[in-house]
Amino acid sequence: MSIASIFVVYAVTWFMVFFIVLPLRVTSQAESGKVVPGTPAGAPAGYVIKRKAITTTIAATVIWAIIVGVILSGVITIRDIDVMNRMHPAGGGLYRP
Repeated sequence: MSIASIFVVYAVTWFMVFFIVLPLRVTSQAESGKVVPGTPAGAPAGYVIKRKAITTTIAATVIWAIIVGVILSGVITIRDIDVMNRMHPAGGGLYRP
């Protein structure tokens, strides 16, 4: 696994976790009782992006470490998820189905 692949896996993991964390614990303006004129009552009452970004970074780093550990250890390889049997056997040689 190259350095670029490691960064790509981290970026994908971070954004996936971010989009999962983003809607959690959102307080709407209607729930807080302070509806700003010109906005819908269901709009978020406050900005907590910094806290969510920190939470995302911590969770994504743990998940990323698990993913990279599994990939680098060889527990799961690309051949394990080849359900169509299109890859050559790991031993090399000619592939004859």
